[in-house]
Amino acid sequence: MNRALDEAGPDAGHEGSGAARTSRDGPLDLRLVPSALAAWGTAALTLDAPVAWTAGTVVCCLLGGVLLLSTRPSGRAGRTGRTRGTAGQPGQAGQAERTGQVGRAGPTRRAGQAGRAARAGVAGWVWGRFRWARATVAAVLLCAAAAAVSAGLHGADVRRGPVPELARRSATVTAEVELTGDPWLSSPRVSGDHLAPVAVLARAEVRSVEEADGRRMRIRTPVLLIVDADVPAPEGSAGRSRSPGPPTEAGRHRPGGRAAWLGLLPSTRLRVGGRLAPALTGGDRTAAVLRVRGRPAPRIVAGPSGPQRLAGRLRAGLREATENLPGDARALLPGLVVGDTSRITPELDHAFDETDLAHILAVSGSNLTVLLALLIGPPGLAQRAERKGLAPRLGLSLRMTAVLAGALTLGFVVVCRPDPSVLRAAVCGAVALLALATGRRRSLIPALATAVLLLVLYDPWLARSYGFLLSVLATGALLVLAPGWSEALRRRRVPPRLAEALAAAAAAQAVCAPVVAVLSARVSLVAVPCNLLAEVAVAPATVLGFTALATAPLLMPVAKALAWCASWPAGWIAGVARAGAALPGAGVDWPGSWPGALALAAVTVVVVLIGRRLLRHPVWCGLLGMLLVLAVTRPAPLTRVITGWPPPGWRFAMCDVGQGDATVLAAGEGTGVVVDAGPDPALVDDCLRRLGITRVPLVILTHFHADHVAGLPGVLRGRSVAAIEITGLAEPADQARFVRREAAERHIPVVTAVAGEERRVGPLTWRVLWPPPQPAKAPSGTRTPGFAPGPASVPGPASLPGSASAPGFTSVPGSVSAPASTPVPGPVFQPEGPNDASVTLLVRTGGLRLLLLGDLEPPAQQALLRSPAAAGLAGVDALKVAHHGSAYQDPLLMRLAAPRVALVSAGADNPYGHPAPSTVAALRSGGATVLRTDRDGALALTGSGGRERELRVASAR
Repeated sequence: MNRALDEAGPDAGHEGSGAARTSRDGPLDLRLVPSALAAWGTAALTLDAPVAWTAGTVVCCLLGGVLLLSTRPSGRAGRTGRTRGTAGQPGQAGQAERTGQVGRAGPTRRAGQAGRAARAGVAGWVWGRFRWARATVAAVLLCAAAAAVSAGLHGADVRRGPVPELARRSATVTAEVELTGDPWLSSPRVSGDHLAPVAVLARAEVRSVEEADGRRMRIRTPVLLIVDADVPAPEGSAGRSRSPGPPTEAGRHRPGGRAAWLGLLPSTRLRVGGRLAPALTGGDRTAAVLRVRGRPAPRIVAGPSGPQRLAGRLRAGLREATENLPGDARALLPGLVVGDTSRITPELDHAFDETDLAHILAVSGSNLTVLLALLIGPPGLAQRAERKGLAPRLGLSLRMTAVLAGALTLGFVVVCRPDPSVLRAAVCGAVALLALATGRRRSLIPALATAVLLLVLYDPWLARSYGFLLSVLATGALLVLAPGWSEALRRRRVPPRLAEALAAAAAAQAVCAPVVAVLSARVSLVAVPCNLLAEVAVAPATVLGFTALATAPLLMPVAKALAWCASWPAGWIAGVARAGAALPGAGVDWPGSWPGALALAAVTVVVVLIGRRLLRHPVWCGLLGMLLVLAVTRPAPLTRVITGWPPPGWRFAMCDVGQGDATVLAAGEGTGVVVDAGPDPALVDDCLRRLGITRVPLVILTHFHADHVAGLPGVLRGRSVAAIEITGLAEPADQARFVRREAAERHIPVVTAVAGEERRVGPLTWRVLWPPPQPAKAPSGTRTPGFAPGPASVPGPASLPGSASAPGFTSVPGSVSAPASTPVPGPVFQPEGPNDASVTLLVRTGGLRLLLLGDLEPPAQQALLRSPAAAGLAGVDALKVAHHGSAYQDPLLMRLAAPRVALVSAGADNPYGHPAPSTVAALRSGGATVLRTDRDGALALTGSGGRERELRVASAR
């Protein structure tokens, strides 16, 4: 098609200009771009379109394309077009002069001939332009028709057959399925006060389905498998799949069933029973969701194919070779080499997202480009006698080098899985490198357009893939924008290597940022410098990692040595991501919608236009660079002056973490005691950053519900934490284990809070009012039958800075003060759940008295009123309302506390109706000012205590 367009182009006859136009400095060849875009857009629109609409699109496009190609010029137009190059030639004039025609015609006839010749030239030029445009439009229509056919067939595969109808009826079936990709674990998700169970997910094709009545049908329909934790391992998994599944940082002690499911290889066939349900989201390649059950027992009926078994063995060898590496390198290297992200922790994944380095964790064309460049050397010298790389050193000819490069590309696809994303990376990477090897920059855009066209026709679902869109945009930016930007930087005396790297990173970020904003509702301000710093380590890590991959099945000690070498650049990449994400201004929030993307694109264009002019003024560039550094680092004094947050002298802050609790007690400059961590690590981390908290003497987790503890990694991220204090009731058990595991990984001691305990950190003191001590020490992770009121001595962390013992209490190391351990007789309180075991605190700071009730329910609130601690609850300055302001409150406790300010932590539009109108009304009737995070955002208390003293509440909004 490219040749046809070349022949039909308006300048096709000008042979002399060909070399100039195909040179490195010639204009870009965009003729294939409209065809590729037309195929892309048509595929995206027709994947789930009605059959009649798709058929009509195909017929209209075919008819239009055929008519345009079959159109012939009229006789006069054709003649003028053909005589464009002969009219008025010197030879014809001389012949006319010799025959005496000139003398007979006279001046008038000569003028008429000249006018007709001029008109013929214009007509020929117009016809040449029309002929070129006609071919372009015809190509666009034909490519759109082909895309509509391909997309219609692929979409029909999803909609046809009995599976969609069975899913609408939620039918229970027995199915034979073939895995089409690697299984993976679902992301942990907080739902209400608990963590949704993690399941194994896998994409598969249903090959046959059998209903409950015994009817069996052979089909081929894509589905998503969901395997819960209680489903046993498939029978026959030993020796039929890969060795134990990849361990994850989130759970090193997974049940055997889950590990076996994660160890299954693509192309494995299983017979499973389960219930079908409609797809979770419409418009994708999944026809239904099949939730696998334990009965009938899942069974493997056919093992994986030979290539998949080989790829699985290589990937398992790489995991074994990297097993003993440091944490970040151990997690990152398999992902960098073959896209195996099973070891990536949520914290590390968040750091890569914040710095726009997530593309490093996905298999991309850059991985293949690095390997091919190692083979053939610098692309510009690939066809010259002085070519470099491994191939000439091994004595390989150009033809053999090409064959070896093709074999390397095929091996790359097999090892990294022939998924759409890997195929996309292989095609784009190979096409870009081969085009660069010709030394003709003008051929790069047609190569990219051809790759897009072929990939969309092969797999139309890519037309709706954000990953595909980002890959094409980034490659296009590197081909179109980066060379010019690099040249402009070199003209301003920037070193060539640095200019190329800076231009590439800036161009890719400028083009991809609007799409990333749609996905994350955020714009990274550190993406360009972080990509620059990480890029220097990608190539050595990739080459060493692939070498370890190939060596592991043969010489594991050598593979481990290579993996150790690769751990240094891999650790550098992870360090760059963590350091960039830890900056207070690493990113700014942005509307996560397509209008927001268009707005960001407009802002980017303005910035680029202004930047071109500013490059001529070094002083202004320096000033803007300093402003950018200040915006990213956000020094606390400057931020406070500009935003007013946090207010000077703040004593207590309630973070806006959605439907959950996370509060902070100020304990000195940059120091704070954190009470609960909320449901989201990113939200609580952002809140602590804005408050300037870098040291945490103690984290108090009132109870183990997920909306209070799931954000703990965000509190621990980049901060010095001395100890974690928990309640005595270890329920829910999985969340209790999660807290202890996070603490153990960072060597942070964990202590248990009991009533009567008192602590002091700097100007801050508090007493634990609830829960009462346990009557007997229970094993860790078991539920105690009940609580008996009465104080007891408690162990404390090794050291808590800035503390002293309170009068009347026995001093315990680490600023923990506790009463004598003489139990006070009393009735045993039986908690009805984790809420009733919430750690409750009475805090004194700067003359203020604060009552933090956790999630206490009315039974525990009433028991607290009956305890000796009730005498100190009257007339507090501020109350952290229990359980997000739910309707279940004890009115006597609210009347006794009689707070001046009541603070409620609740998520906007939460499904529970928190805070309850009755609770808000009761607090206001008692004279309290009620503030809530769902409407007011993060809140901070300042001032001093007492009824006559000033108490102020500042909002971050």
